[in-house]
Amino acid sequence: MSRLFLGAFGDPGHAFPMIALGRALAARGHDVTLQTWRRWEAHVRAEGMRFAPAPEYQVFPTRERPLKPYEAVVRATRDTLPQLEAARPDAVVADILTLAPALAGETLGVPVATLIPHVDPRPAPGFPPYSIGARLPRTALGRALWDATAPLIGRGLELGRRELNETRRRLGLPALDRVHGGISDRLALVATFPQLEYPRAWPPSTHVVGPLLWEQPYGDVDLPPGDGPLVLVAPSTVQDPEHRLLRAAVRGLAGEPVRVLATTNRRPLAAPLDLPANARLVDWVSYARTMPRCDAVVCHGGHGTVVRALSSGCVPVVVPAGGDMSENAARVDWAGAGVRLPRRWADPGPVRLAVRRALREPALRARARELAAWAREHDGAARAAELVEALAADG
Repeated sequence: MSRLFLGAFGDPGHAFPMIALGRALAARGHDVTLQTWRRWEAHVRAEGMRFAPAPEYQVFPTRERPLKPYEAVVRATRDTLPQLEAARPDAVVADILTLAPALAGETLGVPVATLIPHVDPRPAPGFPPYSIGARLPRTALGRALWDATAPLIGRGLELGRRELNETRRRLGLPALDRVHGGISDRLALVATFPQLEYPRAWPPSTHVVGPLLWEQPYGDVDLPPGDGPLVLVAPSTVQDPEHRLLRAAVRGLAGEPVRVLATTNRRPLAAPLDLPANARLVDWVSYARTMPRCDAVVCHGGHGTVVRALSSGCVPVVVPAGGDMSENAARVDWAGAGVRLPRRWADPGPVRLAVRRALREPALRARARELAAWAREHDGAARAAELVEALAADG
């Protein structure tokens, strides 16, 4: 048995994959402590882990609260050190946005791994910049055009390296001569489908393990009546406060030969929404229990929602809103596993046409089922747990 310390940023897209990994490690008999936001404490304990409260500090500077580079990380690392000293871990696994456990682990001489809970953001020759939503080019000219942006991207990465090294200096750690120093060079776990990763030469320390899926327990909901294809409308919990996508999907699919199950994700509607006969609106829904019964999922493109849909054999219709959603939409489109719709077209007509395509193109449905079959045969959490075990054993 190993003692393991995991640390995750508290947003669901980061906390949930780490909870999935921690659950797998605990089930294998390890003593696991997970540091994250207090909102997940009961769930962490229910999955057989110890809980450590994470410093809920500001990650990115704002006009109201400007921060010097990595200022909060220094404070959080110092707050995390006593927790690691108490846990005496054999290895640390830190989320890509959670540097404090990684730096604290390095300070104590503990092996550190990084969990990347989405596609790998590191660049490679010919790749478009991460998160802008551009697909991998198909021609040498296209690759050359993206390579021309490498100096600009490189300047940003070099700035990040200098800022991280200043943080490391304040903590008494040596400087790094590589960029992406927040990603471990001993073990990086990429928690996505390999089919969504652009082909590249992977470093030996990086492993694409497959999705790490976890969600809050929730029961079944009543589905709309009938036997037509079931379309789930699953908007982002944070990116669309006015429910523009939900309203567009419900109105656009009214009269279509489909059943529509839409969720507000517990965000009240600012104005009433007239529901057509083929639709049902609920406050919350279990994706794990509902998506296997669906044919398509209309969403903003959060990585967790996209990979859950694909793991269930559903065709995602992705209307990206922010963050890494444009990147996820591009990867789904490139992989031939879903439909991408630009945010500016999040209106009833375009959404209706996108859903029709998702339901009627055999290649999309076949590709989604292919990824679901891959997920059934490859347990991402089990594979990630094996790799963490090996890191802890190596010391």
